Amino acid sequence: MEGVSVRKIKKICVFCGANSGKYVAFVNAAFHLGEVLGKRKIDLVYGGGKLGLMGCVSTAVAQHERQVLGIIPSAFTVNNLVGETCGKEIKVATMQERLVMMMELSDAFIALPGGFGTLEEQFQMISWAQLSIHNKPIGVLNINGFFNGLLSFVDHAVKQEFITPRARKILISATTADELVDKLQAFRFESDPALSKLKWSPSSSQKEKLDLTLRL
Repeated sequence: MEGVSVRKIKKICVFCGANSGKYVAFVNAAFHLGEVLGKRKIDLVYGGGKLGLMGCVSTAVAQHERQVLGIIPSAFTVNNLVGETCGKEIKVATMQERLVMMMELSDAFIALPGGFGTLEEQFQMISWAQLSIHNKPIGVLNINGFFNGLLSFVDHAVKQEFITPRARKILISATTADELVDKLQAFRFESDPALSKLKWSPSSSQKEKLDLTLRL
């Protein structure tokens, strides 16, 4: 990465499935991602518990003596529904509160294979980046081509002019953990000139008006 400005990443939030998936490659990739984060001295923020790929990546990070923080809705802790969090745990009231805290406490985001919840979390972060709520890099670890269809759909939406080429750059992808972390570190945020004028401070009494031709 010679000649490339590298952003300092101390904590990465990982979104992934509470199931292990069909192929052992998914489990191996989750463990390997945790090992890579540990070796690079990067701490983990995740959704808490020990189920599926979430348990794999958190266990691997903890084994490398890095901090693990699970942010979990209180409803999930009833009857030990998702198992014991590997590391420190913060309980929140709602899913939205959980996601906001993940955004605030993390320097970057990675999505491993998962279901609707993983996709929702990933695209919420992409949407918030597009709206200049944050400027943190977001990537998918494309194991066994799991995200091929999703990436093709996003490119299709660009061709159909519902996603701008600038916004498309927000979503990073790689097939190995090391390559993905390198890309996250090299990421340079390019905000939309109109959207960057939005004021998201709670004290703001009025938002800037948007050009309605913007493709959100």
